[in-house]
Amino acid sequence: MEENKKIIIAGPCAIETKSGLLSLVEEIHNKVDIIRGGVWKARTSPHNYAGKGEEALKWINQIQKKYNKLFAVEVGTKNHVELALKYNIKIVWIGARTTSNPFAVQEIAETLYKTDTEIWIKNPIFSNLDLWFGAIERLHLNHIKNIKVIHRGFYSENEKTYRNDPRWDLLDKFRLKYPNIPIICDPSHITGDKKLIFNIAKKAMQKHINGLMIEVHHDPENALSDQKQQLSAKELIQLLEKLNLK
Repeated sequence: MEENKKIIIAGPCAIETKSGLLSLVEEIHNKVDIIRGGVWKARTSPHNYAGKGEEALKWINQIQKKYNKLFAVEVGTKNHVELALKYNIKIVWIGARTTSNPFAVQEIAETLYKTDTEIWIKNPIFSNLDLWFGAIERLHLNHIKNIKVIHRGFYSENEKTYRNDPRWDLLDKFRLKYPNIPIICDPSHITGDKKLIFNIAKKAMQKHINGLMIEVHHDPENALSDQKQQLSAKELIQLLEKLNLK
């Protein structure tokens, strides 16, 4: 990938059906570099939709081959990692809740020991950079070299505009410690509102981030999770054009 090219990652918060995923990928595969897809969702309530698990991985494996397009999925346990590898997933990410749990990060790092799997680490929910740094060091100690991080904002009781406080100052501090680790911005989770995604994405571009991760759904209004922040395929394409990215 060219040095200055921004990586565009897009896809559903949570994969719901094979037909829905196929429909979305058909519309966006030529506009994005990587498809994101929630297979397991760490939900606050056990009554909320938590993903299709292994069944969704089977769909992903088929669709990856059909479109020759890489997928990235979130993992939170050793079992998640093992299943992802079984179905030829080449990129996984650790979610904000998991980054906050050193035991879970250690387990994932050990499971990926010396593999060439690419791993992305979201910032922890709370503004504790040491947790983020610690997660990276655990991967380094397990000889995992293909690492990126995802800036998805931090929980704050004082933040009124966005779902999560972007805390650009912490991103600057991260860069001072790890200047060579690529940073992906997740404006969907920072804003929690698709109407605000452009503003955060534009700011991220001004901060010279390396890519964007955006939630996109084949039918956002009827999505089983995060309806408010998911774009339609058409809205994604319009956003990328507005940002001069495609």
